Amino acid sequence: MNTLWKYLQYGYLVVGAIFFVEGILKWNSDREEAFIMFGFAIFIILIFFFKRHFRRKIEKRNQ
Repeated sequence: MNTLWKYLQYGYLVVGAIFFVEGILKWNSDREEAFIMFGFAIFIILIFFFKRHFRRKIEKRNQ
């Protein structure tokens, strides 16, 4: 199961990258929506780092 979570956490990076690209594409047409997309991208990337830290902490404890 840990192997599955190890690879699924990179899905957060993919979703964060998608939001970041959407923000860039909307920058010229709607700045407010672009800022929201950038905010979501930052939030999702922070979740990635939090989950990675937490998973490593649990793995270290289980050894």
